[in-house]
Amino acid sequence: MLKVQRFVFSPFYENTYLIWDENTKNAAIIDPGCYDLKERETLDQFIGIESLKIKYLVNTHCHIDHIFGNAYIKEKYNPIFIAPEKDLFMLDLMIEAAEDYGVELTHSPKPDKLINEDEPLILGEVKGKFIFTPGHSPGEYCLYFEKEKICFTGDVLFKRSIGRTDLWDGDYETLLESIRKKLFTLPDETIIYPGHESQSTIGEEKASNPFFKE
Repeated sequence: MLKVQRFVFSPFYENTYLIWDENTKNAAIIDPGCYDLKERETLDQFIGIESLKIKYLVNTHCHIDHIFGNAYIKEKYNPIFIAPEKDLFMLDLMIEAAEDYGVELTHSPKPDKLINEDEPLILGEVKGKFIFTPGHSPGEYCLYFEKEKICFTGDVLFKRSIGRTDLWDGDYETLLESIRKKLFTLPDETIIYPGHESQSTIGEEKASNPFFKE
């Protein structure tokens, strides 16, 4: 069984997800937004209590609020770090962006592997599929667990909203197309865990998201 723990971190109120296979305790950290010592300790304590083995660090995309903890997680747990190829240019840009936002950012390491749709994320007995969903950023991926009917949507699709497209090569029409063709084709009962705010379902967003009202 796939287990999910959400942490809300940083001045951007970003959702960091810790996911793991209940049987093997193999785990992945999705979009580590842990910004300061207290937030890192919160994450570490939970990992210790659950005796989790951090196998992967995943960036759905490389905007500043989703990579605050990259350097820390990689150094402490040495997981396989995977990220989207088309977003890699932002890992360097985010240092300057941090200064613009008045926050601090430790430079992110380069990923060990690049995300693609053909290579699953395997955590023990649990298998997830990456879905290419550009628009909010040029390279963003969502992570879908078909058997569990769970999808981590990064900043692509939110409860009653969508990701912004005015930063770093975002594109509004591309984002809408990604949602319609890649996410809205998933089963209605699929739970979505977005990068900000609360969870929803694909069915709820198809019925109620104001950006898709005809």
